[in-house]
Amino acid sequence: MNKPLKLGGENRFHVVKRAELPFKQTALLYILAIVLALVAGGIFILCIGHNPFSFYATLISGCFRSKLAFVALIKIIMPLLLTTLGVAVAFKMKFWNIGAEGQFIMGAICATYFALYWGDMPHFLLVIVMMLAGFVGGGIWGLIPAYFKCRFDTNETLLTLMLNYIALYIVQYLRDGPWRDPAAGGFLKIAKHPESAWLDKLFGIDITWVICIILVVIMFIYLSYTKQGYEIAVVGDSHNTARYAGMNVKGIILRTMFISAAVCGLAGMLQVTGDATSHTLTMGIASGVGFTAIIVAWLAKLNPFGILLVSTFFGILDKGSGVAESTFGLSSSVADVLQGIILFFILGLDFFIRYKIVISKSEHEETKEAAK
Repeated sequence: MNKPLKLGGENRFHVVKRAELPFKQTALLYILAIVLALVAGGIFILCIGHNPFSFYATLISGCFRSKLAFVALIKIIMPLLLTTLGVAVAFKMKFWNIGAEGQFIMGAICATYFALYWGDMPHFLLVIVMMLAGFVGGGIWGLIPAYFKCRFDTNETLLTLMLNYIALYIVQYLRDGPWRDPAAGGFLKIAKHPESAWLDKLFGIDITWVICIILVVIMFIYLSYTKQGYEIAVVGDSHNTARYAGMNVKGIILRTMFISAAVCGLAGMLQVTGDATSHTLTMGIASGVGFTAIIVAWLAKLNPFGILLVSTFFGILDKGSGVAESTFGLSSSVADVLQGIILFFILGLDFFIRYKIVISKSEHEETKEAAK
């Protein structure tokens, strides 16, 4: 595939797809991109008047200096990891699910319903029911854009994006109306979950981290070694090829989008019942994790184990930057700037791994050479 770039009225530059590079070479190039990004980030830190080596040292040590700091790091990684796993399933099919934020919220809403109104159930049974509610609630929310895509060929990017805000305003409605906590006086909030709805802990952290590890393995097997995973890849490559092979394309889209959104909904359930949110549903329950998940998914190449690594990297950057910012008295925007720099370098390198720019000769030069 050649994409000519015009210069001076002539097609002089062509973007040409490269042959696939060996895995080791690709990995080394990505490591190089991260190193260059850290160097560029260091120059940025230096320009605002601080020692980049001290900043990076504080960033790393801030995540592991105590058990409390490490637990806080895990709490940042877990919702991002789960939401990215969900997003990756849809992206593998080239269904652009930008609605992970809304699916995350709907999973939290459905789980909260059972926590508030069925809190007298046995603890183990209640947690299982809440997990199913979060899973199904997020999945159904994801089926809405999938149905309209199959039925009317709507733009899934816009529809999933708009559903994020609808889900958020549902939380606001519940907070201000039916689920408003009467014990909070004039303060608008949803009541705290009863202890029977809290997740159990393992090694001082709620069991979300165990579920994260299990889902990484399950998603890797599902996408790489199952018939449904193969169907997702084929539909993503070409709907016509999938139809020619006898696949039910619409059914695969609906099923895949349900799974994608359901995993995001499960992430919302685990977030609202875990330690990270004080066991209550709030307007900030998602905190932008659905949008960050899109970046993580692409950087990890939709590979579940890659998602685990990139989510951990982003978690360290987020948590560590917060510590460094308070230590050096910097703005909270520093972490966003560093993330942007890293993203710029990695995506830029990704382009040159996939494509190369070829300079073609002008007609005048070709005529001149022919005359010789």
